[in-house]
Amino acid sequence: MKRKAYQVVFRATLVVMMVAFLSTIFFVNADPSFAAAAKKKSSTVVKTSAVEYTEAQIKQLQGELGITKDQEALFANLTQVMRDNAKEMDAFFTKARAENAKNMNALERMKFQSEIIETQSAQLNRLIPPFELFYASLSGEQKNSTDTIFRTGKYGKPKRK
Repeated sequence: MKRKAYQVVFRATLVVMMVAFLSTIFFVNADPSFAAAAKKKSSTVVKTSAVEYTEAQIKQLQGELGITKDQEALFANLTQVMRDNAKEMDAFFTKARAENAKNMNALERMKFQSEIIETQSAQLNRLIPPFELFYASLSGEQKNSTDTIFRTGKYGKPKRK
């Protein structure tokens, strides 16, 4: 009987020591700034306007492709259409907010989504001709980079799994 009690106490002590040891490791490596960061988060979501997003895309695209002097005029035409489309989309969503899109019923929301799709389709149709001219002026390496950007949505080499 003494031997069984000793074995139970020994195992219980071993488990308690292991838990204490693992807890110590966890709490020593814990970053106290993590808790502070969680408290600092705001409940509001920062929305980026279409114009800001487009400007960031233009800057990244220009940096990634290394546009030559011969291509600058074609790129300027393309970016102007991109900027015009972004301004139009910002105006569209500003109008929607003014009409209080949050209180739309299902039918109104469906019609609103249809308007968004029609607007995006018209913008894409305006974007294709200048993009086509610009794409034709690119070198093979630039075309590969552009194809990667459009295929993956990311700049640089695609990551393989």
